[in-house]
Formats: sequence, C-alpha cells, structure tokens
Amino acid sequence: MPAKPHAEPAVYNPSVPFLRNIRTTLEMIKWEHSIFALPFALSGAMLAARGWPTRWQLLWIVVCMVSARSAAMAFNRIADVDIDAANPRTKMRALPAGILSRSFVVMFVVLTCAAFVLGAAQLNRLTLYLSPVALAVVLLYSYTKRFTRWSHLVLGLALGIAPAAAWIAVRGSLDPRILLLTVAVTCWVAGFDILYACQDFDFDRQSGLYSIPQAFGIGRALLISRLLHFVSLAMMFALVYTFGLGVIAIAGVAVVGMLLAYEQSLVRSDDLSRLNAAFFTMNGVIAVVFFIFVSADILMRR
Repeated sequence: MPAKPHAEPAVYNPSVPFLRNIRTTLEMIKWEHSIFALPFALSGAMLAARGWPTRWQLLWIVVCMVSARSAAMAFNRIADVDIDAANPRTKMRALPAGILSRSFVVMFVVLTCAAFVLGAAQLNRLTLYLSPVALAVVLLYSYTKRFTRWSHLVLGLALGIAPAAAWIAVRGSLDPRILLLTVAVTCWVAGFDILYACQDFDFDRQSGLYSIPQAFGIGRALLISRLLHFVSLAMMFALVYTFGLGVIAIAGVAVVGMLLAYEQSLVRSDDLSRLNAAFFTMNGVIAVVFFIFVSADILMRR
C-alpha cells in the first residue's frame, strides 16, 4: 500500500498576527465612527474655501481627522482598561479580555499621532504648530470622567474643534465665525454622549466615576441632553445666518432638528433599550445630512 504523502508544513507568516491585531484594533475603536466629526470638518473646509478646497487639502484633512480620532479612541481604551474590565457592559472589549496587548495598542496610538502631525505639517505652518494642542484635547479627555461630571462637554470639544481646525487648514488663520460650528458640534456630541452614559448609571455611582447621569439622575440627564441639542441647533441656524447661506442650508438644519428630535424620542428614563447600534448610526446620518445640505448651498451660490 503506497505511503500517504506528507502534508506540506505551514509556512509561518509574521505579518498575519500583526494584520489580525490591526483589524482587531480598528474594530475596538470603531474606526467607522470617524464619520461623526468628518462631515463637520469638511463643512468647515468648504466654508473656508467658499467651495471645494484643493485635493491636497482634502486629502490631508481626512488623514488628520481619521488619525486623530483613531489615536483618541485607542488611547481611551488604554486609559480605561481597568474600568472596562470591571464593567459588565465593557469587560469583553479587546484589551480587558486579553485579545490585544497594551503594548500593541500603545504602538498604534504613537503611529496614529505621528500620522496626525505629519498630516498637519502638509497643510500649513499654523496647523503644525497647533497639532500638539489638538492631540492634548482629544487624548486627555479620557481622564476627565475621573474628576468632573462635565466630561461629556470635553468629548464634545474634542470633536467640535474639527471644523475650526479644517478652516485653519484651508486659510492658515482662524475666523471667529466658524466657532459657531465648534459650539454646535460640541453641544451635539455632549448631548448624545449623556444619553450613552445613562447605560452606566449604576456602575459609575458604584465606581466613583463622574457623569451627568451619575450626578443628576437619568431623568434630569435627559433634560440636559435635550437642552444641549437645542443649543446645537440654534448655533447651526446662527452659522447659516452669519455666513449668509440660503434656503438649502436652512432646510438642512431643519432636517437635522427633526433627526435630533427623533433621537431624543428613542430614549426614556425608564427605557434605555434603544441605545444600540442603530442609535449611533443616527448620529452619523445627522453629520452627513448637515454636510450635504450646507455643501450644496455653498456650491449653488458660487
């Protein structure tokens, strides 16, 4: 009986674990959620350019946005690894579950921070000079819930600086008018982050962590979230007026208002069951809707 041929030994490919870790890291930080702030950054860039910025500017603005957000989320997972391990809702995340090593995620943060600084350097001198400030805001947010209930606003600011940064990327200077959009995004993000934090109400109180729900209770937290979303909407309308935009932009802000109202209707103090993936998709839709209408208005008025 002829002997069976031996199977070829598997060839070790050192890139496989690395690529697997990269994929796991991207899943952990939900990199696709970069869409939350990117449309607002692009809106700021288009307002600055009074149309489309150059392809070079668009490329490096996108690089900066994605790399900064990726660095911030990965850094947040490192900072919160012990908290996540103790929280039943988050204990299966990649770091507390041991799927990723802390050293690998640290390397990822360093590389994405370097990509951000490189992107800033490609835009203009002011963006390069301000890049450490931007990184400080987006990274240090991770520690704020240890000492202030207003950490939601710090997170909002981390995303809210995007349109102002994009303006600087295009113009090389800052126009105070674009700060209306910074306030709008800050309040929008803080509003939905408060809703998200309602899920951890009991855990935050037991662990000594700070949040609006932990400080005021879920019912009042929902009211604060609605107030912040109202302010966000008011700032968007103020932006439209200040920049002399037209009916298309006004219609876009009105649609954003309806989407925010719908988002708020999904959450009640006695029912948080709809704080799921669809809820976060809604925030991506809000950002994209704003960009589509504002950019259409700008292009139509050229």
